[in-house]
Amino acid sequence: QVKNKAPAEVQITAEQLLREAKERELELLPPPPQQKITDVEELNDYKLRKRKTFEDNIRKNRTVISNWIKYAQWEESLKEIQRARSIYERALDVDYRNVTLWLKYAEMEMKNRQVNHARNIWDRAITTLPRVNQFWYKYTYMEEMLGNVAGSRQVFERWMEWQPEEQAWHSYINFELRYKEVDRARSIYERYILSRALAVLVLVHPEVKNWIKYARFEEKHSYFAHARKVYERAVEFFGEEHMDEHLYVAFAKFEENQKEFERVRVIYKYALDRIPKQDAQNLFKNYTIFEKKFGDRRGIEDIIVSKRRFQYEEEVKANPHNYDAWFDYLRLVESDTDAETVREVYERAIANVPPIQEKRHWKRYIYLWINYALYEELEAKASKRTRQVYQACLELLPHKKFTFAKMWLLYAQFEIRQKNLPLARRALGTSIGKCPKNKLFKGYIELELQLREFDRCRKLYEKFLEFAPENCTSWIKFAELETILGDIDRARAIYELAIGQPRLDMPEVLWKSYIDFEIEQEEYEKTRNLYRRLLQRTQHVKVWISLAQFELSAGQGERLQRCRQVYEEANKAMRSCEEKEERVMLLESWRGFEEEFGTDATRERIDKLMPEKIKKRRKLQAEDGSDAGWEEYYDYIFPEDTANQPNLKLLAMAKLWKKQQQESEAAAMDPDKDIDESQT
Repeated sequence: QVKNKAPAEVQITAEQLLREAKERELELLPPPPQQKITDVEELNDYKLRKRKTFEDNIRKNRTVISNWIKYAQWEESLKEIQRARSIYERALDVDYRNVTLWLKYAEMEMKNRQVNHARNIWDRAITTLPRVNQFWYKYTYMEEMLGNVAGSRQVFERWMEWQPEEQAWHSYINFELRYKEVDRARSIYERYILSRALAVLVLVHPEVKNWIKYARFEEKHSYFAHARKVYERAVEFFGEEHMDEHLYVAFAKFEENQKEFERVRVIYKYALDRIPKQDAQNLFKNYTIFEKKFGDRRGIEDIIVSKRRFQYEEEVKANPHNYDAWFDYLRLVESDTDAETVREVYERAIANVPPIQEKRHWKRYIYLWINYALYEELEAKASKRTRQVYQACLELLPHKKFTFAKMWLLYAQFEIRQKNLPLARRALGTSIGKCPKNKLFKGYIELELQLREFDRCRKLYEKFLEFAPENCTSWIKFAELETILGDIDRARAIYELAIGQPRLDMPEVLWKSYIDFEIEQEEYEKTRNLYRRLLQRTQHVKVWISLAQFELSAGQGERLQRCRQVYEEANKAMRSCEEKEERVMLLESWRGFEEEFGTDATRERIDKLMPEKIKKRRKLQAEDGSDAGWEEYYDYIFPEDTANQPNLKLLAMAKLWKKQQQESEAAAMDPDKDIDESQT
């Protein structure tokens, strides 16, 4: 029993124990002493002991093949070939699937020049394990090294019956080529590509590269007709379902080497028309290089167009509602393509109707229809198809939610170009009935004006104003039409109806037009009445100034007096106006009038009416009510405002007090100066 269980003062680690064992070499056994064999008995004794050791190792673990191989190699070193064979045979009984065992066995026989034994072993090996290519390679190589070409060919033929991998066929072909057997090599290529079974072609190695290698083999041996035939068979074999760009590139390069440039161009175009665009990048590249080398400008342009067409196809396939991509695509197609192809692309484009019935989503889409119609009319010269395009577009639009006036107008203009006026009027009438818009009314009225159908214009204006009575421009245009036609009373009645509307979008423009109309008719009294009626509605300073200028230009002898009266009246009316800038504007205009037409007394009077401009400060507040600082601004003080007189006096007194303060501060800063001044 251990009484003291405390840790020892000196600790020993496992690492230290291992290091000491290594240093002392405790586990190393000394090498056995060298033994010199001097007679036959000692040699037999040594062989007995060695064989017993090998047999013991084999008996302990029969599946370890390395023990068998070492045993056989030891016997071989003693030239005991028969014993070595026996050991290898026993090992094969244990594991006949071991590739190394077969190889070592055959190598031993070949090393000892036992050719028939080696052949026997290789035959057994390829019969037992026919899928191990190494056996076949070594067997054929041995026969070839022995000069047994027929035997090697026979082995290859046995191998080919198993339909091995690609390299095996090439090894067979290269074997025949080494002995200048081109016809045999060609037949091997034929079997390599296809084999017949039950009168049906069965695919063996369908890869395109194998056909290309076959064709290049024929080309290398100057059998150009055979090579072309191989390429043609390959194209026919794969058909249009399994087309590969590498086959056509190789075919085209072959024809290019034969200086058959037209054949090359046909091959490239045939392939590009049938292979999907995303799989034909290399084909495009090689075709472009070919055209740059041997083609003309037209051919190069065709290639560039094809590439761009492929890019646009990818864009519209990724996003069919990318209308900008469709526009670019159509522009490209229209430049150099037949009409049927262009129509096909247009039909594909317009089939992508926006999924949402909101006008902002349709603004780009509608131009596809417009361009389609213009193409049919201008490029294809097909008026019937153009009419069908317009009608299909107008049927597609959801007119109850929104419409496009430009489509209706373009359709009407097209019918007019076709000298079909009733259809144009019917289209515009339908548009106004289904979805009235200002632009539609204006376009229809403009059409009738060009046709000099004034009665129709009047009816259209009446419909237009019933639809949009607040549109001042329409009232003005209607009145101008009647003025041009010489019906002044109708024009005046239209203006009266217009200014009587309760809601107008631009009333100032309407009133100005009415006033200008009366001035043109030289109805000055009616013009004054219009101004007075307008002043009853608004006291805007520009109206007063316009009235004064009218009196100045319209009056005869009393024009200056009338103008001055207008300014006087305006000044009185503007006293209650909160916008002092407008009053200042009026006085500035009045002063300009007096400087040109007035006397010294009137000029002096207007100068006394001019306000004084002063700078003031006011407190600002932020949106949350907090203090935002102070702001300076300019204000006007008018002398004639009696309410402001006390403020003016107070301002004058404040200025006087500030001046006195400045003088007293100056005296306090320099008292000697005050004494000197008092003495003087």
